[in-house]
Amino acid sequence: MKNIFEFAEAFFHQESINEKLALTHLAWQACVNGNLAFSSESQAMSIDEIKFPTRPELLPPRQMPRRKLTTEAGVKAFFHAIAHVEFVAIYLAWDILYRFRDMPEQFYQDWLRVADEEAQHFELIRTHLRGMQVEYGDLPAHSGLWDHAKDTADDLPDRLALVPRCMEARGLDVTPALIEKFKLLGDEASVAILTRILTDEVGHVELGSFWFKSVCKERGFEAEQKYRELIDEYYVGGKPKGPFNRELRKTAGFSDAEIDWLEA
Repeated sequence: MKNIFEFAEAFFHQESINEKLALTHLAWQACVNGNLAFSSESQAMSIDEIKFPTRPELLPPRQMPRRKLTTEAGVKAFFHAIAHVEFVAIYLAWDILYRFRDMPEQFYQDWLRVADEEAQHFELIRTHLRGMQVEYGDLPAHSGLWDHAKDTADDLPDRLALVPRCMEARGLDVTPALIEKFKLLGDEASVAILTRILTDEVGHVELGSFWFKSVCKERGFEAEQKYRELIDEYYVGGKPKGPFNRELRKTAGFSDAEIDWLEA
């Protein structure tokens, strides 16, 4: 395969998680080596045709059991949940570059790099889980992130606003406090993994901000106003709930005005 869209379809059709990870790394290396094409005359398949592995069992977020990090079961459940978020994030990166055509090559290169980094995150967490005698798929997971992908499958600004600039940006708000909790527990392995993920995720959200602003400018939208409109349209209850990490969000391309609006 020498075309990024062929790699994407192979990823979506592949049943094996290990093969999905290998395809993602292979595609990124082909990109780095200059051996990847970024154009195709074929149309993207419907997002409803994209399949996930049969495990884990997917539950609505409200049905997910709640556990505390102070218990062994709670730590296992927490990292299983993070593994699922990172696994779906690989799909999200592949889908945004597969679904939205006729973009600059840099767009596809950026999101392929994100897919590769999300695959690395998943592999780190899966190894961590295995050290706790847990396999990815042993516990239930929630379906919320991919539901947002389905909701925004027809419009790129909507996808960029809702996924990287809303759902993924929440990680910038909550992960620093989680890192501190694991530091207090003396769990340096968990601290190292979460710190690596947070560092990369700032860059991923920053890419979401860059491309959201770029597409808004191209389509004649005022980016901050469009962001507010889209969050109001899609987000149940009006807006995400804080607190918000202003420093990390500004690094990731949010303006003070956007953060002020979220906090209001």
